[in-house]
Amino acid sequence: MLKTHIGRFRVIAFLEGLSYLFLLFIAMPLKYIADLPLYVRISGSVHGALFVLFIFLLFLAWMDRKWSIKFAAAAFISSFIPFGMFWLEGKLKREDPGKTTELQSNFKLL
Repeated sequence: MLKTHIGRFRVIAFLEGLSYLFLLFIAMPLKYIADLPLYVRISGSVHGALFVLFIFLLFLAWMDRKWSIKFAAAAFISSFIPFGMFWLEGKLKREDPGKTTELQSNFKLL
């Protein structure tokens, strides 16, 4: 899965989405309710790095797969929407079903 642009993009998109959810629903409430800004500082930095990787890999996957500008823009916009990663993963899974079955078979071995 990590051998192709689309595979790397799928992994980073998922991680970026998870970091966004953590930042919004765990770190931000801790900052404003419990007065613990450290969690926002750390998770914000991690999310920022993953977002930069997301944009870079989106560009590589877009060039590699020759996606339409509409799909690339929708993938970009999904990174700003909480839980948008699930929509994006569904679209990418349908586009590349061979890689999905490879990933599922790896989990069956565990």
